[in-house]
Amino acid sequence: MADDTSRLIESAQRGDELALETLLGRYLPGLRAFVRLRAGPTVRAHESASDIAQSACREVLQNLASFKYGGEAGFKHWLYATALRKLQKRDEHWRAQKREAARVVANDDALLELYRNVSSPSRRAMAKEELERIERAFDELGEEEREVITLARIVGLPHKEIAEALGKTEGATRVLLHRALAKLAEKLDLGG
Repeated sequence: MADDTSRLIESAQRGDELALETLLGRYLPGLRAFVRLRAGPTVRAHESASDIAQSACREVLQNLASFKYGGEAGFKHWLYATALRKLQKRDEHWRAQKREAARVVANDDALLELYRNVSSPSRRAMAKEELERIERAFDELGEEEREVITLARIVGLPHKEIAEALGKTEGATRVLLHRALAKLAEKLDLGG
């Protein structure tokens, strides 16, 4: 897959639109999940995870010509770091604006849009409630706990790269991940 990603990036850098679409198709679903989990309640209340993920993809694609491919993990890191910067800016914006509740933009739950044709309204409502329950529990975790879960389960980085990103040993990262997942599971059990 890494060789394929390298070829896609090289082709995209030369202006190949099919390669760009393929890259987006490959990384956009994981990026949306990353954005939803890392957005926090303030940003989630005001903006769509899909919009932020697409904005991050646009920025990465606009700067693709200057990207030096150092492997798929490097590309993912660049993509997810771009999304995280966008989330931080949006969070700062909404916190500074102190928008009144009546002006809150409804979040359409783009993740559930795919199910609309095959599920009933009650199933959609249950799925939306489950997403919100997971997001609330995730928001209750500490920053480092959210980060390790996101890097391991959403971004899919190996423990070595997670350890480097967090400035920890691989063993400490594994323990942190195990404890963070256990804490998340406990919060989900208590909240559900």
